[in-house]
Amino acid sequence: MTTRSRVDGQATALADEYVSYYNRRILKPPTWRAASIGGYLYLGGLAGASSVFAAGGQLTGRPGLARAGKAAALVGIGLSLAALVEDLGRPERFLHMLRTFKPTSPMSVGSWLLASYAPLVGVSLLTDLTGRFPFTGRAACYGAAILGPAVTTYTAVLISDTAVPAWHEGHREMPFLFAGSATATAAGSAMIAAPPSENGPARRAAVLGTALELGAGWLMRRRMGMIAGAYEHGRAGVLMRTGEALAVAGAVGAVLCGRRRAAAVASGAALMAASACIRLGVFSAGVASSEDPAYTVVPQRARLASPETTYA
Repeated sequence: MTTRSRVDGQATALADEYVSYYNRRILKPPTWRAASIGGYLYLGGLAGASSVFAAGGQLTGRPGLARAGKAAALVGIGLSLAALVEDLGRPERFLHMLRTFKPTSPMSVGSWLLASYAPLVGVSLLTDLTGRFPFTGRAACYGAAILGPAVTTYTAVLISDTAVPAWHEGHREMPFLFAGSATATAAGSAMIAAPPSENGPARRAAVLGTALELGAGWLMRRRMGMIAGAYEHGRAGVLMRTGEALAVAGAVGAVLCGRRRAAAVASGAALMAASACIRLGVFSAGVASSEDPAYTVVPQRARLASPETTYA
């Protein structure tokens, strides 16, 4: 029996008999609102991955795909910033985060990423729509594509760098889960907005993104042991299962029927809804794991009880 299975078995046994002091919480649950921060997590991923699609369409002579990606990136980052500011309460609080740059802080790095990325996607789309300053627009599009992957995944680092069990314990796989989710939803957006004759790259990306999204999620829950229960029960469980089913349906539709306009729109909508459900499921699992003290104490006790545990 491996160390991981021994620890998980001990954690399960401890969980069956665990009762906290007066059944009180050990961690303070996140005060973030699901609509604001859940939307922030989802929309930032849509924006970052869409910039990559836009650059790809621009490079390969697919103007419809490029414009669809630029529009999705601008709408996504604009709404993402609005959701973040709404949760902060006052717009100036976001500006205050730009007074310093701290490479060890995911929030600081993320704030500067957003502040650098948003103008690029704005210039990229504006020059495309007006036809003016084409060289500047192309440069802005490629610049946004360079920052896009970081915009897509930094939120995974942000939530993993907390004490919330369901987020922190998934720190290894969470960036891959977010990257796959963002790729799938950006592909879905491109399938909806781009002409069917140009959506071939989006259809292929939908399959790859879905595979990464589902594979990373499965590996994360398998490695987390009992903490995976936060993703499998309650509201989070419903959202995760719904998202996974929609993701599979969207990817299958993209492969089999994506060349037809109506089917491409339906498959794209399924992919976008799937990503939203999974992001909200991750958010809900984190809240649930912080509200139940067993998710904090039981894994710690199991690790302490493991014979492989050593002390410096």
